[in-house]
Amino acid sequence: MDPECARLLPALCDVLADPRQPVADDTCLEKLLDWFKAVTEAGSSLLLLQDHPCLVELLFHVLKPQDLSSRILSFVLRLAGIFAAQENCFQYLQGDPSLFVASAAGQLLVRVLDLALCGPAEGHISLQAWDWPACARKIVCHLEDCLRSEATPRVTQALHVLTTAFGHCHGLWTQGLWVQLSPLVARLLEKDPVPAPHALVDLLLSVARSSMLSSDPGLWETAAQTLSRLSPTQAGPLAAGILKLQDCPQALRIQAFGVLLQPLAFVLEATAQAPGMPGLLEGAAGDLMAVDTLPPSKSACVGLLCSALAHLELLQPLPQRPSPWPQAPLLAAVVAILRLCNGSAAPNSEAGGRLCAMLGGCVRVQRAALDFLGVLSQGLGPQELVTQVFAILLEYLVSPDSSPTVLKKAFQATLCWLLSSAAPPGCCDLEPYAQLVLGELLSVLRKRLCSPCWEVRDSGLEFLTQMTRHQGGQAGFRQALLASEVPELTRQLLQDPESYVRASAVAAVGQLSSWGLLAAPSSPEHAATPQKTPLEELLLVLTTDSEGFPRRAVMRVFTEWLRDGYADVAEDPERFVARVLQAASGDLDWEVRVQGLELALAFLEQLLGPCGPSAVAPPGALAQALQALCRVQLFEFAFRSLFDCDRPVAQKSCDLLLFLRAKAIPSSNSQEAGDGPDVTSVEAALRRWQAGEQGQPLGELAPEAVLAVLRSMDLEALQDTLAESSDHVERSPQSLLQDMLATVGVLGDNEADCY
Repeated sequence: MDPECARLLPALCDVLADPRQPVADDTCLEKLLDWFKAVTEAGSSLLLLQDHPCLVELLFHVLKPQDLSSRILSFVLRLAGIFAAQENCFQYLQGDPSLFVASAAGQLLVRVLDLALCGPAEGHISLQAWDWPACARKIVCHLEDCLRSEATPRVTQALHVLTTAFGHCHGLWTQGLWVQLSPLVARLLEKDPVPAPHALVDLLLSVARSSMLSSDPGLWETAAQTLSRLSPTQAGPLAAGILKLQDCPQALRIQAFGVLLQPLAFVLEATAQAPGMPGLLEGAAGDLMAVDTLPPSKSACVGLLCSALAHLELLQPLPQRPSPWPQAPLLAAVVAILRLCNGSAAPNSEAGGRLCAMLGGCVRVQRAALDFLGVLSQGLGPQELVTQVFAILLEYLVSPDSSPTVLKKAFQATLCWLLSSAAPPGCCDLEPYAQLVLGELLSVLRKRLCSPCWEVRDSGLEFLTQMTRHQGGQAGFRQALLASEVPELTRQLLQDPESYVRASAVAAVGQLSSWGLLAAPSSPEHAATPQKTPLEELLLVLTTDSEGFPRRAVMRVFTEWLRDGYADVAEDPERFVARVLQAASGDLDWEVRVQGLELALAFLEQLLGPCGPSAVAPPGALAQALQALCRVQLFEFAFRSLFDCDRPVAQKSCDLLLFLRAKAIPSSNSQEAGDGPDVTSVEAALRRWQAGEQGQPLGELAPEAVLAVLRSMDLEALQDTLAESSDHVERSPQSLLQDMLATVGVLGDNEADCY
């Protein structure tokens, strides 16, 4: 610790301990807490407390929890380090109403255990907890008392402490702790209801992920009992966590998968799916649970379905997902759920009728089901089910009852299924059924692009952009798109009143133009007017749009066009780059200026090649490239940006100039003083810019002058400076301590560092 901080700290602790003293705001306290956390984690707490015994006294004899904000208490608890094995931390853990305080106390107990039982003597630590040091035995006894308690909050706190211990500590002592306390954990399952079910699930998963403890057979028995005892909603996170483990008993995996499948199996049965459809629980956990009941309340039923769908969505892409994966039944269940939600299902059972009543119009379930349906596109399915998938997606896209968020999810799921239905590599068309769907889809898209709701127009444009990016070269897609009014509508949306929509229209126009899919206008009134090229239209957006989002989108499109060799750009890349950089350099939006530098970097790479082991460009190519860079005034933009008031712009410029220097100047090349051109005027202009005087331009620069300036600049030092936070001096611990003491008048007038 800095000596000056050590000198100031005792006075600050006296202030914090005195309830009559005004304390600094929460921001200062939070920063102070962060600093002390770093100090204690670096192992400095013992020396700190030895040097300043008043801090120990402050913790154990002065502070009272009710007199403190939770942040101050947490800071002191962290500061205390290994001295926390006292009666005080137990009372904090047992009944403090603040979750923050309870969490800090729990973390402190774990830290004490780890410090007491780890270290050089760890190999000699007994696995029997009663042979441990006194402070560790005291903590274990306290945890045992909590686990035996009838008060759920005490059980919860003990489970949280154990979860923290097994999740963050990996010493041999964790085995002894689990051996000692696992019977009490298992005994919680005998209570009705099971106390603290969420905390219990967290603990079991923490133990299962521990390499020191996962070999215990008793763990898996307790996990299996927990899956059986908890409700499906409570057991869902445990089941999902078990299925994500790399190694656990197969019987437990089958049981866990059955828990997640149960709600969907109920849906299939309640909606009376066609005979012959494989049951979801066949081979998974057929005799585990009955599928004749769901939670009686709407909120509980919705919560259970959404939870199951979300867990299954995360499992589907994992290599350790259950095998065989019941793709067809899952598809059927999700389609059935979506039909129940939009009212198109016609169940003929009482259970199905209840489901219709509970799920009708439920946006939350619709979103979860559409998300999972999109993920299921990664697997195969029978053609009949795929047909049903496209049918339900089109129903949602057409329906006026679909909310904007549901429409967005429906577009995303449709994109996933269309892309998964693409023909094998080497073919140029979609699968026949997907081609038929595409025609209907473009008709729906045309209507949605005219929607009065801007979110709907925006979602439609995002779908079009992604579809064009992936399918723009396929003949079937091109024919269908060019036969529709969608490209022309997209162009018109560059003038949309909503800036988000204009930005999405820019991205869509960029993709359509890249693939040559922006046809001339079909209406006579537009045909009579000279049509701007897409490049001219986007340049107009860049120079005239009042909002930043569309201008940023234009810069992203232009950079992509330059890298991909878009035809209108490739005709005269210098002219294109010069026009774009001129517009970007004067833009008030810093993200536009950063994108301008990104485009400049792409131009550099085209001229000089990517940076690599043999980075230096050949002399002939270098001379031509530097002349081109001077003609487009790239250096004027880059050098100005180097002193931009927005740090990301300056950092990007520094990176660009370092790249250029690596290409242009070998590391061994050192030029004698006086050998190069006179760059006095350039360096003077740079100093003025650094001082904030941005008016004077550099004028025409010769390539030799640019190289001389690059040689003279310490770009690495500037890069290091820019990497530091803008308030790195004011955020120092010493500054914080001075400011907090100054608020109560402990420091003299000249000692505060008020920023």
